[in-house]
Amino acid sequence: MGSSAAHPAHAALPTVEEVSAGGIVVNCTDPDLPVAIIARLNRGGRLEWCLPKGHPEDAEDNEQAAVREIAEETGIDGRILTPLGSIDYWFTVSGHRVHKTVHHYLLEAVGGELTIENDPDHEAVDVAWVPLAVLGRRLSFPNERRIADLAREVLPKYR
Repeated sequence: MGSSAAHPAHAALPTVEEVSAGGIVVNCTDPDLPVAIIARLNRGGRLEWCLPKGHPEDAEDNEQAAVREIAEETGIDGRILTPLGSIDYWFTVSGHRVHKTVHHYLLEAVGGELTIENDPDHEAVDVAWVPLAVLGRRLSFPNERRIADLAREVLPKYR
């Protein structure tokens, strides 16, 4: 059994491509430039603070999905200012590997009230405004911290 082939169980897992869209919605009327973020419970039951995001539905493009998902998960209506780029990662769930790509946008808050009551999936367990300057310290995932850094760099062009 000295084969150098990939482990058969690993190689046999089917791969699924998933796409989500979301981003950073900023209240530009507040000097602290607060950003609406959500908390979810991970599979291990730990609280993780993250950027709102979700899958496009029906004929939505990524921009439309980002605006809708942010509104559903945070209660805040946003208007897209600019794309912030995409991140991708792999994970394994119930017998298949998932390659997920998340398209992030920078949005200006244009209305709404901070709430998780409108989330049809009830994935969010909490929501908060966090000043843009400290956003990176509140987010649980390094790839989302990089998106927060980029938002801080580009936002002055839109104010």
